[in-house]
Amino acid sequence: MLSPTALAPLLIWLERGLALALAVWTLMFLCRIVLTWYPAVDRTRGPLAVVNGCTEPLLAPTRRWVAPIGGVDVTPVIWVGLVSLLREVLVGQQGLIVQLRIGATLAAGSPAG
Repeated sequence: MLSPTALAPLLIWLERGLALALAVWTLMFLCRIVLTWYPAVDRTRGPLAVVNGCTEPLLAPTRRWVAPIGGVDVTPVIWVGLVSLLREVLVGQQGLIVQLRIGATLAAGSPAG
């Protein structure tokens, strides 16, 4: 088992990396929301292919459960909410990883900041 002195820096990197990854994922889903306004845009080329490739594996199964409302695909909105919730639970001000980091930092004897 890792000592608190060794665990605190790992938790800091985990917290920052996870916060960044979830923020980027949220941004990708927001891009998908905007793309629903422009159905004629080719999402298989350029930077849109990256957005499409990272979001479609989650959106496709969700579409089987949630039908379009008034012809509008609402699944990206659902995923923005879910990813935002996950981000808050894990790395928000009172998130699980943040609390672990604070505990490890205090146990190591340095300020929690």
